[in-house]
Amino acid sequence: MLRLRLAGWLVPLLLTGACSPQLIRTAQLRPTQLTAVNLEETVSQRDEIMLAYSLATFDAQNKPAGVVNGGWGVEPVRKGQVVELQSGEKQALPIEISVPRGGRVVASLVLVEVDAYDRAQQLVDQVKRVHNVVAGPASWLLTATEVLTPLRYVSAGLAASGVGLKLVDHLDDDDLLGQSSVEMTETELRQNKQGYVRVPVIFAGRNLRDAYEYRLTYDIRLGHVRPGKGKKESIRQ
Repeated sequence: MLRLRLAGWLVPLLLTGACSPQLIRTAQLRPTQLTAVNLEETVSQRDEIMLAYSLATFDAQNKPAGVVNGGWGVEPVRKGQVVELQSGEKQALPIEISVPRGGRVVASLVLVEVDAYDRAQQLVDQVKRVHNVVAGPASWLLTATEVLTPLRYVSAGLAASGVGLKLVDHLDDDDLLGQSSVEMTETELRQNKQGYVRVPVIFAGRNLRDAYEYRLTYDIRLGHVRPGKGKKESIRQ
């Protein structure tokens, strides 16, 4: 009789656990700080810059699953200036996307020094209109064997979201100061106990006689959401 009672209590509990939906992992790209150590424009003593960034996901079969885009700028900076990208009126807004089970996410970011201000502002305005809107299924240039630079990831993501002005073409007149990518698998997201990955990058180079250096940090924040729930939860268990 005791065994029958235990079985009657355990079976519904096991069935409830088996039917519980698995958590959906999420990744968020959040630019945090930009420091203008040395400028490209030494005559005017001011650079006008913009950021474009994306999160692209792939499923367990390495097929593109979705993409979101973000942008910041066009903003003037001076030598030695430190820009806090998550405070003030003009913030670099985060972007977020769910990561398929067994898949991966690629976070990409490019920093551009603007020469053609009107075209750059047009691009940023278009990016803001599709900010954090997931485009998918992603039939947007990416294949399992293709090796893409961060610039081409961002450009492909914008094209998938319907932004007509291609970033790669836009850079015919402007200067690419630097580009960065981070890739994480869904398994790595689940195993990360810290809740985020901080990415520090240094963009340095030379244009004619002028040398420049920018230091940028951005975070990949990790989380999860239960299917059917709109509220995001911390990845910490």
